[in-house]
Amino acid sequence: MSTKIAGWLFFDVGTTLVDETEAYNHRIREVIEGTDITFEQFQEKRIFFAKQNLKGDLEAIKYFGLEKTPWHKEDEVPYPDAEDVLWYLRSHGYKIGVIANQSLGTADRLEKWGLLKYISVVAASAELGVAKPDRAIFDKAFAMAGCTAQEAVMIGDRLDNDIIPAKKLGMKTIWIRQGFAIYQNPRNAEEQPDYIVDNLAELKKIL
Repeated sequence: MSTKIAGWLFFDVGTTLVDETEAYNHRIREVIEGTDITFEQFQEKRIFFAKQNLKGDLEAIKYFGLEKTPWHKEDEVPYPDAEDVLWYLRSHGYKIGVIANQSLGTADRLEKWGLLKYISVVAASAELGVAKPDRAIFDKAFAMAGCTAQEAVMIGDRLDNDIIPAKKLGMKTIWIRQGFAIYQNPRNAEEQPDYIVDNLAELKKIL
């Protein structure tokens, strides 16, 4: 792939640029508090649902009849290679954007983590009032960037929120198998990404 094929790279945030492991663990500890459900039992069910290409934590919460607790953004940390990879991609002529389902303040969080200086467009659901997989958030991002779907790549960990809607729009897609994505597998053509990587650093081999 080259900048002649796709000048814009759009990243998801959670479990793509940012490690959410402790935030998920924090939620699990809270939802099972006061029950006889162990952390290990919850994780086992979470993996079971993830293998069906579902969002494992939410499905497990429903399965056990629990109440979803607030998300702890303070537990999120960028993946160690996030800044280096964004710098590399910018230095090789790519323009970088974000298309993400995030709460208010996405740009501020990216700034705090030292990543915003590499990112030209932040299309976040809370600010735009529309969320993935709705094509409207992608269209808004293209308008902000001044590009078309065919000039853009979507990079994310979710088959349902990132790969499927992006492919429908004609974007190239890169599935990053971080977090619970390691338990998932594309089951049909619409879920099949153009490229698969296991971490951010592997993007350098593709891009």
